[in-house]
Order: sequence, then C-alpha cells, then structure tokens
Amino acid sequence: MKKFNIRKVLDGLTAASSSSSATASPGAPRENDAVQETLQSEHFQLCKTVRHGFPYQPSSMAFDPVQKILAIGTQTGALRLFGRAGVECYCQHESGSAVIQLQFLINEGALVSALADDSIHLWNLRQKIPAILHSLKFNRERITYCHLPFQSKWLYIGTERGNIHIVNVESFTLSGYVIMWNKAIELSTKTHPGPVVHISDNPMDEGKLLIGFECGVVVLWDLKCKKADYRYTYDEAIHSVAWHHEGKQFICSHSDGTLTTWNIRAPAKAAQIITPHGKQPKDGKKPEPCKPILKVEYKTTRAGDPFMVLSGGLSYDNVGRRACLTVMHGKSTAVLEMDYPIVDFLTLCETPYPNDFQEPYAVVVLLEKDLVVIDLGQIGYPIFESSYPLTVHESPVTCCEYFADCPAELIPALYSVGSRQKRQGYSKKEWPISGGNWGQGTQSYPEIIITGHADGSIKFWDASALMLQVLYKLKTAKVFERARGKDEKPNTDIVDEDPFAIQTLSWCPESRMLCVAGVSAHVIIYRFSKQEVTTEEVPLLEVRMQCELSDVDSPDPGGEQTPTLPPSSSPQESEPPPQPSAGSNSSDGPRDNIPCLQVRSSPLKQSPGYQVELVVQLVWVSGEPPQQISTLAINSSYGLVVFGNSNGLAVVDYLQKTLLLNMGTSELCSPSDAQKQLRSPRKARQPSGDIPPVASCMSRLSSLYSESMKKLRSSHLTLCESNDGSNTSEDRCKSPTSDGKDNSFTRSRSSSVTSIDRESREAISSFLFCESFPRKADTLLSPCLLVGTTQGSVMTVALSLPPGGDQRLQQPIGIASCGTLVQLKGGILTMALLDAAGTLLPPSYEPWYDPNASDEEKEKVRRRRPASPPSSQEGQDCQFAVLCSEKQAKVVAMPSQTCLHKHNITETSFVLRVDVVLMGGANCIACFCANGHIMTLSLPSLRPLLDVNYLPLTDMRIARTFCFSNLGQALYLTSPAEIQRITYSQETCDNLQEMLSELFTPVETPEAPNRGFFKGLFGGGAQSLDREDLFGETGAGKASRSLAQHIPGPGGMEGMKGAASGVVGELARARIALDERGQKLGELDERTAAMMASADSFSKHAHDMMLKYKDKKWYQL
Repeated sequence: MKKFNIRKVLDGLTAASSSSSATASPGAPRENDAVQETLQSEHFQLCKTVRHGFPYQPSSMAFDPVQKILAIGTQTGALRLFGRAGVECYCQHESGSAVIQLQFLINEGALVSALADDSIHLWNLRQKIPAILHSLKFNRERITYCHLPFQSKWLYIGTERGNIHIVNVESFTLSGYVIMWNKAIELSTKTHPGPVVHISDNPMDEGKLLIGFECGVVVLWDLKCKKADYRYTYDEAIHSVAWHHEGKQFICSHSDGTLTTWNIRAPAKAAQIITPHGKQPKDGKKPEPCKPILKVEYKTTRAGDPFMVLSGGLSYDNVGRRACLTVMHGKSTAVLEMDYPIVDFLTLCETPYPNDFQEPYAVVVLLEKDLVVIDLGQIGYPIFESSYPLTVHESPVTCCEYFADCPAELIPALYSVGSRQKRQGYSKKEWPISGGNWGQGTQSYPEIIITGHADGSIKFWDASALMLQVLYKLKTAKVFERARGKDEKPNTDIVDEDPFAIQTLSWCPESRMLCVAGVSAHVIIYRFSKQEVTTEEVPLLEVRMQCELSDVDSPDPGGEQTPTLPPSSSPQESEPPPQPSAGSNSSDGPRDNIPCLQVRSSPLKQSPGYQVELVVQLVWVSGEPPQQISTLAINSSYGLVVFGNSNGLAVVDYLQKTLLLNMGTSELCSPSDAQKQLRSPRKARQPSGDIPPVASCMSRLSSLYSESMKKLRSSHLTLCESNDGSNTSEDRCKSPTSDGKDNSFTRSRSSSVTSIDRESREAISSFLFCESFPRKADTLLSPCLLVGTTQGSVMTVALSLPPGGDQRLQQPIGIASCGTLVQLKGGILTMALLDAAGTLLPPSYEPWYDPNASDEEKEKVRRRRPASPPSSQEGQDCQFAVLCSEKQAKVVAMPSQTCLHKHNITETSFVLRVDVVLMGGANCIACFCANGHIMTLSLPSLRPLLDVNYLPLTDMRIARTFCFSNLGQALYLTSPAEIQRITYSQETCDNLQEMLSELFTPVETPEAPNRGFFKGLFGGGAQSLDREDLFGETGAGKASRSLAQHIPGPGGMEGMKGAASGVVGELARARIALDERGQKLGELDERTAAMMASADSFSKHAHDMMLKYKDKKWYQL
C-alpha cells in the first residue's frame, strides 16, 4: 500500500494558493515559470541543537570524580553538563522548579536531581540526550538535603520537618525505614531542631550516619540499632559538615563565622573552635562574630598538611568587600576574592573513596555569573584557563549575527590575531573537567557568530561542529576618549550609561570589512590587518542629520520658519555656526555640531586584527540630539557605507573619507526635488519655537533609550514593561493586533521614535547594495542601492562609480535617487536579488588584502576582483527582487518592476526577523514572528514550506538577537548568558544524534584502599552494613503510599536497557566487591545478563520477586 504523505498534499494546496496571489498583469513577462524549485516541506524540521554559555541563575553543582563530568543546576530547572572542551549538554526539568541539589551515581552514567518542588529525578546520562528514568514527588514533606554514598543504591533524603527518608535509586521507591526527628534528638529537648541541613555516613563505618540539624545539633545515628549514639550541640546554626577521612573527627561551619571540630567519642565539648576571619581580642574573650561560613570542606593529603576550604565567614567590618574563598593549608591562609557571589564550590580529589587520603588538586567555584577552577597544586593558587565559552555575558549582549558556511580562511585568521589577546598567569596544567567524547558529526563547514556588547566590545566566535570558542575580541571604545571622573562626563550623551554599546553591525566575510553602529549615533569602519600599526590621528567625519519638517510634522502649517542655512561647499568642511532657537532657555544657546562622544586625539596603537579606517559621528542639531542609527550596510567593492535613522540616510565614501549623500526619506520618495544636493549634505533647517513636537519627541527618545538600556543590563527587558507610557516597540510586541502600526517594530535594536511621530515620518529600516536596474527603462545592470523604510516603501538609488585604481580615489561618485520601486505592508526588513534561475545574487565584494601590506601585494589582490553579472537583454526580465516586510513578502521582476508573487506572512502578528538563506542547494525565506511562529517560504514562488509555533516572544532579548543563517541554522539568546542554537533542516535533525557529544565513557573504577586498610576497618568489631537487609521491604516494610508519588520517566526502552546494565548491574557488582562476597559474583552476572536481555526490570529486588512468583506458579502446577 502506498504511503500517504500529508506534507505533499499541503505542498500542492499552498502552491495553488500562492500562485493565485500573484499580482502580475496578464501581459507581464513570467520568467519565473522556468525556475525549478527543489525545496519541499520534507526538507524542513525544527529542533534545538545545543546551548552555549554560562548557566543562567545557577543554584547547585555536582562532580563525578571518575567520569570527570560537571553538572550545574539552575533556578529555572535547567541542567547543564560539562566535560572536556566541546562536550556540553543541556536538559530541562518540565516543572521549571529550582534545582536545589545534584548527586552523581559515580561512574554509573546516572544523576539524581532534587528540586524545590520536593521532587527527585533520576537522569540517564548514557544516552546522548539525557532522559529521566524515574521521578518521585513528595507530598507531605519538603526536601532540604540529599546524600548518596559512593557505590550505594540507597539515597538519604532530609526534610524540613527534620525527618530522613530513604529511597532505592534502582526502583525509585521509598523504604519503610525512616529516621524521625524526635527519636534523633534528646527526648528532653522541647523545641524542634529545624530542617536537616546535612547527611553523611562515617567514612570508616557506613552503619553510622551523621545528621546535622539547622539549630546546631548534630546526631551520630546507628542505622542498625536505630538509635542515636552521640549528640553534639553548639549554640549557633549549622550550615555544613565535613568529615576527616579516618572517621574520627568532623568539622562544622556555623552562622557566626566559626568552625567547630568534634571528636566523635567526645560529644560534650568541641575539640577546637576557630574563627578564621575573626579578630582575636587581647583579653582572651570570644572573637567578634563574623558572617556565616556557608560551606566547609576538609581534605587530607598523604604527604603533607590537610586542606580546609571554606566560603563566607568574613568580618562584618569588610563592608562592600567582594565574595571570598578561603584556603587554609597548614599555617598559611589564602583569601581568594571572586568577581561575583559564590553559589557553591567543590574540591576535586584523586580518589572517589571517602575513607582514603583525598589528595585534593583543584577547587571548582560556581559563582553567580562565572565558573572558576583553582589549582591547589601550584603556589599562589592560580586558576585554570576555562575550556568553555562562558564569557558570552561578560558584558550584556546587544546584537548578534550568525554566518554559516563562510570562507574557510576566516577562522584561522581570526584565531591567529585573537590568540595574542589571551591573559597570562593561568595554571600550566590541563583543564581538570575532561570527561566525555566529541560527536562524530558530518558538518564540516565553518560557522562564525558575532556578538555586540553594551561596553562597546565585539566578539567573534567559532561555532563550527556544534561547538563554540571565542576567536577574537574587538574593543570599539578604544577609539574614544574616556571620562576620568564623574565631573568630566560629557553632557552630550544620548544615554546615561553604556555610551559605547553596539547597536547594529554589517560584516562582509569575503573582504573582512566591518562596519559598526553604536548607541551614541556613531559609525566605525574597520579593516582587517595582520600587522600592528600606530594611527597618529583617527580619521573622523561628522554628519549633520536632522528631521525634515513637513506640513504633516507641524501642528501649525502657517508657523514662521527660520531661514534655511546655505549648504556647505564640501562635505569635509565644517557646518555653519549654530543659531539659537526661540524656545531655548540656555544662556549659551543650544548645542550644535557637537558629537555625543569625543574621538581620541592621541595616537592610537592598533594591534593585529580589526583596525579603524574611519569614524563617522552624527552631531547635535540646534539643541536636539542625533537620532540613533537603525540600520547600516557596507560594500567593499564600491567602497561605500550607508546608514539610516528616523531622519533619513547618509552615504559615506570611506575610501575618499567624504560624505556623498545626506537626504531625508521624503526627498527619496520625490527625487525631482532633491537632485540639486546629491553630492553634498542636504540643507539644514531649524524648527522655530512655534513647532514643539519634534523637540518633545526627541527628549522622550533620549529618556526612552536610557530606560531600555537599564532594563537590558538587568536582564529584565520584557514585553509587559513600558518605559514612559508611549506606544513603543515593546507595546507593539505586547499587543501585535492593536490598531497601531505594527511596522514600527523594526530591526533596530533600540527605541527609535514614538508611534505618533512614526505616523508622520518614515524611518530607514533596511539597505541592499546590488547590481541591478535602478529604473524601469534600464537595460544594463549598474550599481545601485535599495532602501527600505518603516512604512513599507522600497526605493532605488543609482550609483555611478569611477574606474578603479587611482581614479577611484580622486573622481567623485555620482548618486541619483530613482523614486519608489514598490510598496509593502509593514516596515521593510530584508531585501535580496535572485538571477533568472532563482539563484541568490550576493552583493559584489573586493577580495581581502592587508591594508598595511606593500602596494604590489594590494594590486595583485585587486586584480582578482569578481566580475559583474552579465548584462540583460532589452525587454526581458532577468532578475527577481525579493522584498520582505513585517507583514508580507513580494517577488518583483526586474527591470519591468512587475510584482510576480505576493504572500501575506502574518495577519495578526508581525515578523521580527527574516532572512534569505541557502538551504539544500536552493534559496528560501526564513521568518520569525512575534507570535512565536518560525516559517519558511520557497523562492521565487513564496510557497509555504514550514510553519511551526516554536517560541512565543516573551522577552525583547529574543527579538533583538534572533538570526537565521545558511544551511538550516539559527540562534538567539535564550537568557542573558546563553546562546540557544536551533536548526530548521530535516537533514541536520536526522544526523543530530551523531553530531552530539557523549557524556558517559567506559572507565574503570579506581581500586579501593589496600587490604591492610580493610583489616583495620573490620578488626575493631565494626561490621560492613548490609543496606539491602536493613532498608529493603523484608527488613523495613513498606513506606506510606501517601508520602510520595512515583512517576515513571520518559526514558524509553533504550534508556531502560542502559539503566539495567549500568545502574543496577554495576552498582550491585560494586557493592559485592566492597562487602568481599566473592561467592555471589557469578550469580549477580547471570542476573545482570538476564535484565539486559529483557529490559523489563531495573532492580535486583524486582528480579528476585519475579523468580519467586515464577517458582511459586510452577510449584502449584
């Protein structure tokens, strides 16, 4: 029977509806009929791939000392696992509750997580995408602490009521054995001891359990006799407890900054009380109390003094001091300051056995925004150089771009210049978290991610093969003077803080030209060079852009206007002096011709990498600050940069360092009125005091952006927040179906202007340099610029370029506005050109050459300039212009300017990001809408291929950072510190299992301490505890069913087989070896083999029960 494919049926329906929406006239040419579209809906599937960056809001941590895998839990229920460089994994608990504690089943490929919603979960790490095998939800008690002894299957659970329950991790069932708080403490005690804050077994006697209560009481519980052997009391609350490996002493940390050491057989008084950071009074009195010591670890060494590591405990005198980790070794005490508050720390040791010398070699410190690993084996305790991309959030990310399948030589070039930026002073040892194996993926194309940050820095990342590694960091703020003090801060800033923040960027991978726009209305153009150079004076070009007031802008059309200023004779000359406005109350007059930032006046030493070519700054106009730049584009073949904002656009020749065009949007729409001033800055007109709306709008803008930047820095910029009551882009996200113009939400990463002002003024939203036909009657291709606006207009600007070489540097460039090409609904987001065969025509570029190389080398590269596309025959359309807005997409034939296809992408929402991408050897349109839908459309027919409701927009960060790339790749910032990569390619989804890294690798468990050690252990009459007899149903009975609910996990049969072979078989084998019961080893192997074959049971107990029932039925027969 033939398989029915619903996707192909949908393809046919959508193709029919798409063709019916074409708006071409009957006599128009239809060259697209010959285009063979190869992409079908079965080529698309959406799924997450990997997550990079630092775990946002971390809450807990665990380490497997044999597998060498680190696990970090977060306050949002996320689980991040790290191994060697490139080995990382992300999982998520469905409830989203905070992870309060993690416990590895050491060398078993399993992990137990305890959540704030009083549930515990068993994760199987033996599969590439970890899955939950079992869950247990407590109903009547709150979980406060968990402890799983090494090579044990019984998990101790401490609760807020002070009780301890025991869970079998093989079957995830509760034991009937319970330690009640009222039996653990003194019967004469009248108060509740508080929650359980610590549980651990004696390293030398697993039958003795040490229980710490918050009130300061510690109990040594005899599991077999079910009674308390000793009780240790201190009058300060306990935060943590640590054993000496010989099991004769333990140390407690307290809320007053003290450490108490206890001998287990002397409960009456602590053997030692110290306050590590307390001032010792001369009269012998008790030291002054300090801050709580939140955690202490005590680790012994075979050859020297033990290590005591603790967090907290500083004196209250140290107000404002950063969080510290204290390492006490012998007579020396080292206080290590951290950049952020400490969440947790773990001491890494050579052995997993708690009853042997620990031999610590490193400390992993989990901070609120960083992960630090300290080398305990070197003098000065240097830190290890991190192998993970954890610095994404070093400064808040303000924009992001993704380039897949870029030139192969780019990554080595960026790495070579970036390797010189690395800090010195790291530990010389290798990164100690080294578990797992890389995936065997087939993807080999280079991928680069560029992130712009609030401090003005730009980072280039190697994102190839589902990994992430920083290549190079560029600091744009070096170009400007920095204020040394608060008094020196210039009063011309648009924003109160982060004046260097990156707004948007344009990068040409082939020529390596980079153009960056910042929030202070500045544009910096960079060239890439492998040689160091010192620039005596940074090239600077100041541009005067102001709002062109029309009848629509002014509430009083008859108002008196001030005379227009004469245009400057040359773009390089300074503008006329400012004229005071009638509405200014300043005695010095309004600010005019002043940039927001001061460019550096001293020589600038530029290291190999990106070096400044030109700085362009917008200046204040008649007391009004410049509008921030919303979009820009660079073309290395033409030597031009174009940028735009709500006032208009400007074209800069960065080779001649001149301003070619400075024009308002309204002038672009009516080219006949603007031909007089195409080669010089447009005339500057000032509003009179009778026309206040623009000034009020601009002042609202400056406050609006500063507020939004503050929210960005605190990572709480959400849709439900509004800044000043105006209908901003955030309001539009909140209510995309409102009557306001949805197209005001553009690709600008900042607030632009209020929606009321947008009604009367078009802002520039998109650019495309291309070789096309600027006018309808043109028959030859020529360089031109497509300009898109927030009101849906697409306009063309013709460029007349002089020949190359010296003539290019001397002769002027001609520019002519050719009027509106087409009109769409919503603001224009993306434009592209296809040839007659439907292949994308990328903008022409100049191959990269080192600007500091010899003239001969430069000339060799310039001769390899790519040829222009062949010219068109007269009367025949040979190009398709693909135009995408916030609402719809259109395909227009060129040069006839006939609309061939139109597709309404969304009616009730609006598009946030859209790109024309290469996918499976063909091109398509990829869209991300504010309602969370990700869609793809075929080209040129605009046939829908994919529509998935993936991610409803809940945070402006997602809208600001979402970007598509070629070959089915996309990404966005899912938190202030994490990059989430996704794919919309069916092929990538199918190969994802092979591409992902492996967390679990078969490793032999280290040998237990030598035989003499066990003789000492058993010789004194202490017996090894048989937990199975003590906690099993036979010995302890059944637990109350109402106490906790067992929930089977979605791990599947594959996970069950892995768990049967690993968690049960190897755990049991380790227990038998520990108990020296060699006679049962063969029997256990048989049981393990049977469980692996059937995959029907996880527990040895369940298997025994099955055999018992089977025998009973046979006996009855």
